[in-house]
Amino acid sequence: MPAILGIGTAQFGMKYGISNKDGQTPAHEVKNILTLAAQNGIRTLDTAHAYGSSEEALGCALEEGHPFSIVTKTPVAAGADPGAGLEQSLSRLKQKSIDGLLVHDPARLLSPEGPGLFKKLQEYKNRRLVKKIGVSVYTGGEIDRILDVYPIDLIQLPASIFDQRLIRSGHLAKLKKAGIEVHARSIFLQGLIFIPPSNLPAHFAPAKNTLLSFHEFLEKNNMAPAHAAISFICGITGIDAAICGVNNHLQLQELCLFYKERLTHPGLADFAIDDKRIVNPSFWKGGL
Repeated sequence: MPAILGIGTAQFGMKYGISNKDGQTPAHEVKNILTLAAQNGIRTLDTAHAYGSSEEALGCALEEGHPFSIVTKTPVAAGADPGAGLEQSLSRLKQKSIDGLLVHDPARLLSPEGPGLFKKLQEYKNRRLVKKIGVSVYTGGEIDRILDVYPIDLIQLPASIFDQRLIRSGHLAKLKKAGIEVHARSIFLQGLIFIPPSNLPAHFAPAKNTLLSFHEFLEKNNMAPAHAAISFICGITGIDAAICGVNNHLQLQELCLFYKERLTHPGLADFAIDDKRIVNPSFWKGGL
């Protein structure tokens, strides 16, 4: 079964993404996006305590009885009280409960505060404030260490045409064998797939040949970057939801069309980049 589409809402609360020229999504467009999402059967909304005013934007736009499953994340700062964070998130979202709560920074679970933090998450689940608890990760090593200790329900991880590390390493298969729901984020790598190679910041020079080959492939096959990205991710066994960020409802309309008309092409897997400085956005800031 192919991954379903979900909406990443960082743009609802701040300017987000390397190719984002529109800035923060205005309130009326948030409503338009959610209306279109509901009409197209999209059910997952991904947000976070750290995404500016994203949770507030959703709280103002969501109608009573909405069809969405909301996943948010704990505060990032080490030692931050996840209980206060969840209460604040529920207040901002105007919800009595949500579908998922993820530890935003896996280092917190892997530090001495980890066991206490996870115990609190289990308490929220027992109180039915959240249905699923888990973590947002970056690397296979984090996945291995967390699975050794914590019985998580849900994990969010990076995966894209360029970033295939966790697919090729076998970690995705390991997660599915453990019965864990997997959400893939950064399927557009924060918009990197949309930038023509001639416009790339200097930081990406080591991957320029691969990025150039990717855009030549798109042109040869008359394929839009987002169409390629969605087709690739939704063709990967073990990914349950592909989280896509959008700035307006027209972008979402296009993504829904691409999803319905997913393509199969053996060349989609040929553009993997192993350099973490390229595929992990946490390394970009100093080079952009």
